[in-house]
Amino acid sequence: MNWDTIQGKWKQMTGSAKEKWGELTDDDLTQVDGKRDQLAGKIQEKYGVTKDEAEKQIDDWASKS
Repeated sequence: MNWDTIQGKWKQMTGSAKEKWGELTDDDLTQVDGKRDQLAGKIQEKYGVTKDEAEKQIDDWASKS
């Protein structure tokens, strides 16, 4: 699924995102509001990974959504 589609359906996608990244809270996902760069930042913050690793995880998740 491309990111424009994910962003348009963000409210429906939050459940899937929460399954993938269980440490992200509902508030985190509400703040992200479908913005890829903000999601990457939250993943970096919560999981202590690099930006590249966060982007890779997002790509993997988006391709399976």
